[in-house]
Amino acid sequence: MPGEKKYIYNEQANAYEIDRRSVRAALYKTGAVLIAGLAGFLLYFFLFALRPGHETPKARLLASRNMAMAEQLELLGGRISEQEQELLDFSLRDNLVYRPVFGMEEIPAETREAVLGGDDRYSAFLGLEHQALLTSAARRVDLLTRKAYVQTMSFDAVKVFSSRAGDMASCIPSIYPVNPATVQMTSPFGARFHPIKQEIVFHEGVDLAGPAGQNVYATGDGVVESAEVNFHGYGNVVVIDHGFGYKTRYAHLQEMKVIAGQVVIRGDIIGTLGSSGLSTGPHLHYEVLYRGEHVNPWNFLNPDVSPEEYNKMMRNG
Repeated sequence: MPGEKKYIYNEQANAYEIDRRSVRAALYKTGAVLIAGLAGFLLYFFLFALRPGHETPKARLLASRNMAMAEQLELLGGRISEQEQELLDFSLRDNLVYRPVFGMEEIPAETREAVLGGDDRYSAFLGLEHQALLTSAARRVDLLTRKAYVQTMSFDAVKVFSSRAGDMASCIPSIYPVNPATVQMTSPFGARFHPIKQEIVFHEGVDLAGPAGQNVYATGDGVVESAEVNFHGYGNVVVIDHGFGYKTRYAHLQEMKVIAGQVVIRGDIIGTLGSSGLSTGPHLHYEVLYRGEHVNPWNFLNPDVSPEEYNKMMRNG
């Protein structure tokens, strides 16, 4: 057994003694093994760790993993680009098709692009080998998440409006604001010579002249946005917000019969025809606005409606 003492017979002493030579031999053998192992380690360290151009197996493994990680980051960047393009297509259709259909305003680019926080959000990547790739990917994912959130909220709003699509027909202004049998158009939409200012101005509505005191009707369902007096302009004027991007204005009224915030239905009486404000005679100045822009009211009037049919449409006529 290893470490077991050996004995030899000493004839002179007529006794058994420990064999000192075997102990020395074992020590020499152990020392030789240790020296040989140390020499092998130093030779390995010199060949693979100190010589330029050579890497240890562990270093080569780490380098391989780093290369694989870089490739994965590149693939991730490509997939992010695909998602960015798809989301861009969604946002374009949203702004150019879905929202305009229901008279909704476009979502500004700065709203879609906004990202919370600064560069400190990516400080965890500082000093890493692929810091630039990691930071870029994280920033793009954050922006993509923000855009997706805004787009989701927009689609939710469009869904609400689309559920009211059946109400749209009754909200869009589409009838005469006064009985067409009792009035005549004296000034159309567009450029004209102003009878009071004595200059060419753009007429933002149509003027329908007729007997003072006759009823003026809401041309579509909506909510009265304002009912106020403008002595040097529109006179007594009512503005109705119909939703879906539409508003109508009724000016120079003799009397207003609604108040701000009141819900009205197409055909409700909102006032009477008059000559208040900057006016030369009894008439109704009527405007239609779509998404904040004046449009020609004539396009929303149906001249083929008979007086009898018109009267049937009026709720309080």
